[in-house]
Amino acid sequence: MRTFLKKDEKILLITRQHWIKLVLPFFLWLVIGVLSIWQLQITGMIITLVAALYPMYAYLTWKSNLWCVTNVRVVDESGFLGRYSKESPLDKINNIEYTQTIWGRLLGYGNVDIQTAAELGETRYQLIHEPKLLKDTITHAQEEYKKAEMFIQATQLAKAMNDRTGIKISSQQLVADELAKLFDLLQKGALTQQEYLQQKNKLLNN
Repeated sequence: MRTFLKKDEKILLITRQHWIKLVLPFFLWLVIGVLSIWQLQITGMIITLVAALYPMYAYLTWKSNLWCVTNVRVVDESGFLGRYSKESPLDKINNIEYTQTIWGRLLGYGNVDIQTAAELGETRYQLIHEPKLLKDTITHAQEEYKKAEMFIQATQLAKAMNDRTGIKISSQQLVADELAKLFDLLQKGALTQQEYLQQKNKLLNN
């Protein structure tokens, strides 16, 4: 991966398009090679060697086209001669889903759709190797990211309460537990986003 990692950022998964993407370039090269050598012999061998540049370029392009999931973002990189890079922060991803045809299930490839809060909205990645693994990795990374954010919020709330009351709290776990309960209710739909924010603010005000 060409993108530099941030401080404390860890790679969870690197995946590419399925190898089926390379079948056509190598098949065409094989057909050209067989016909050329059969019809032109020595000249055909030269043509075959030159034609090998096509599948080689296809392979290098495939190798450079990857998706990397870290504990804070999803990085989309592509381009062998040119360069393209796109980042989607985990907290900006609203929904992710994947689809597979029958052949996709048998061979292990499919399409992945990612919806973000950005202006582009939905992005589709096609012929992804093990699309379910990519989806599950992003979903799990989002859950861990939210837990980390909750812990940071708990730490900040506890510090704010200490500063306001002058009473040192022996443990921040109490506040963290309360925030975790509220967040769990939010995830289950028992609280709306507004109710969740109100309850969280009460912890600070009390």
